[in-house]
Amino acid sequence: MMRALVLSLVAMPAWAEPPRVVTDIAPVHSLVARVMDGVGTPDLILPQGGSPHDYSLRPSQAGALESADAVVWVGRELTPWLADAVEALSEEGASLELLDVPGTRLVEGHDHGDHGDHAEHADEGHDDHGHDDHGHDDHEYDDHASDEGGHEGHDHGGLDPHGWLDPANGILWIDAIAARLSALDPENAVIYAANAEAGRAEITDAARKISTRLDGLPDRGFVVFHDGYGPFEAAFDRPAFGAIARGDAADPGAAHIAELRAAIADESVICVFGEAQANSGLVDTVIEGSDARTAVLDPLGMQQALGPDFYVKTLTALANSIASCLES
Repeated sequence: MMRALVLSLVAMPAWAEPPRVVTDIAPVHSLVARVMDGVGTPDLILPQGGSPHDYSLRPSQAGALESADAVVWVGRELTPWLADAVEALSEEGASLELLDVPGTRLVEGHDHGDHGDHAEHADEGHDDHGHDDHGHDDHEYDDHASDEGGHEGHDHGGLDPHGWLDPANGILWIDAIAARLSALDPENAVIYAANAEAGRAEITDAARKISTRLDGLPDRGFVVFHDGYGPFEAAFDRPAFGAIARGDAADPGAAHIAELRAAIADESVICVFGEAQANSGLVDTVIEGSDARTAVLDPLGMQQALGPDFYVKTLTALANSIASCLES
């Protein structure tokens, strides 16, 4: 029924020129593409395979930003190189910084010394989205300000910026994207609203399936490559034992490697995850001489084709990689 409604709305003539929307990373591009389906296609700044933390804008990309009607991005904590260009936009409201969307669930970055404890969360308004009903209330989230406004007053220092890995945020953000596009392009507001509703249903369904898959796993420990999976770990109550790299650009010290190797030796950890862009030699060092299994996680969906269903496929693939390694 919903699909038929969306198709019928998409078939309606849209006389206005669709807004020019620029996005930072592929998961955000997917959320915007889902909302714009049948109206237009957003642009993507960061190429698939690029690092969001240290990218340099090309002149053509800077020009695309200057001519954009809207820029939808995670935030300066993830892509600091994009902040100046976004702030230079002349149109008020042209930037939608997703980490600042009221109600966004944020978790603290940590070194896993507490093996998975997260920060405090004051907004429990996402329980109806289908993936927080599996005993996950033990995880606490950051008390993110729920007032309207820009980045001022929203200090995310120390918080994990990989917020798209929590599907509750994807559900929240898709509504914020639809609202922003509807304000820019009221002639297509009905289509944006219908697409957002369909997108919420798709993310909710995927989150339920992921919860079912992960909840059925044995209680085994795993190590991720870098400390950037906190939102996923908290959303699905599947905390990592630790991370090889404690930051996005920080190489581990010998003592930390020894700690991880000891955990593998006593079978506290049975799986160590690398990443497509990461130094696989560090994974080999951690598991050397052990029976620990390895697999690759892809939080940016480098192996997925861009499009409206990219976001759901990326979260599902991430969960499947974790499950396949832990249940072997």
